[in-house]
Amino acid sequence: MTHKPPPISLTHLDASGEARMVDVSDKPATTRQASASARVRMRSEVLDLLVSGKLPKGDALAVARVAGIQAAKRTSEWVPLCHPLSLEWVGIDIRRAAPDELHILCTARTVGRTGVEMEALVGASAAALAVYDMCKAADKAITIGPIQLEEKSGGRSGDYRRT
Repeated sequence: MTHKPPPISLTHLDASGEARMVDVSDKPATTRQASASARVRMRSEVLDLLVSGKLPKGDALAVARVAGIQAAKRTSEWVPLCHPLSLEWVGIDIRRAAPDELHILCTARTVGRTGVEMEALVGASAAALAVYDMCKAADKAITIGPIQLEEKSGGRSGDYRRT
């Protein structure tokens, strides 16, 4: 006997297929945390300038951290159906992952009725875009991606960790 997985239901669509904001008013407030990553690839000599703080525009990594935190706090303005959340904490970790690659990790935390996956994804994306903006004069071929959820905890759907 084979088991079929349950049908996928998209929470942001109503019964007629119209977009809607999910009603979370009956859900309990719990601690929620999510981490998302972004990769930024550029010429290694440009990445050398970036990590040494010697870019003409200044400390690009500090700008990227602030951009990621600020964007995570304003996710509902970026993504129309996201709930505006009061974030308890947002952290941006940026490190060199390879001679030509930067790894950005954004972690968001709150106590609330809905998760912070989108906040982590938006924070990682904005930090990557800020790096691009600060480095584009030195390298027009910078690439960003993938941007992906790494892990989440809390909430009805349980924990998730990318393998």
